[in-house]
Amino acid sequence: MSARHATALETVFVEGLPEFAVPAYEAALAGVCGTIGLFHDEDGEIWRVEGVKDQGEGEEMLATALSLAAAATGVVAPLQRAPTEAEGWLARTYSGFPEQLVGRRFAVRGTHLTGPFTPGRVTLVLDAGIAFGSGEHGSTRGCLRALEIVVQRRPRRILDLGTGSGILAMAAARLLHRPVLATDIEPWSVRVAAENARMNGLSHLVRARLADGWRDVVVRRGAPYDLVFANILARPLCSMARDLKNHLATGGTAILAGLLVSQVPVVLAAHRRQGLHLEQTLAEGRWATLILRRAG
Repeated sequence: MSARHATALETVFVEGLPEFAVPAYEAALAGVCGTIGLFHDEDGEIWRVEGVKDQGEGEEMLATALSLAAAATGVVAPLQRAPTEAEGWLARTYSGFPEQLVGRRFAVRGTHLTGPFTPGRVTLVLDAGIAFGSGEHGSTRGCLRALEIVVQRRPRRILDLGTGSGILAMAAARLLHRPVLATDIEPWSVRVAAENARMNGLSHLVRARLADGWRDVVVRRGAPYDLVFANILARPLCSMARDLKNHLATGGTAILAGLLVSQVPVVLAAHRRQGLHLEQTLAEGRWATLILRRAG
């Protein structure tokens, strides 16, 4: 973005969010904002989600999306606004997005960072204005760590449900040299994931597609999958447990995230009823990642 942007810009934001509500509000703002940033206090307990958009653009869509976020999370966060100088906002976003070292293998860095890549790491580059899915959030970090554990199985057919920035799809493609179908219900996320794949030289492996989960015919036709990422929220994970089992290959692995440690029993019970068994639970602060497998 530039300070000479032809239309006046505004920052729209919600603050005082608990961490579990961040994904829903991030998705709500992403529908109308070209750039999203996430910021939290020193303890990481309270979050602020903000985006930059043209003044007056997409107001009805934004209002509807915020209402859905409030209903889904039970957290009502009033929308606030402020006029925006583009360069100042980007400077703040850059300062809040240092390189993230995740697990033993991965490094995630913004396009604003210069200098050599960290030796011995698989480096993924993301636009600093797209903070969620940057490797900072516990769910993303847990999924990348889980990928390190299951990579030895060399899965061939891979699906990333709710891809967001595309970071998990890109990590799997880079590490395994396999094609990955990356889907999301949000058009903005699909565009971002496709652009990030292009920027990382992975367009030939990562296919970003607008899709409503397992309802999409292309997603179903790609089954059975050897590896499925689903970094979403606890409630939809539970509701999709049967579909996951039906589209997971025998011996296939599912990496589930977007849930708090306190939500693990409910999510795990829903999948055990479908015959999936738990191999490992990874914790990142209050966030949990489950590695499940369909028995042979």
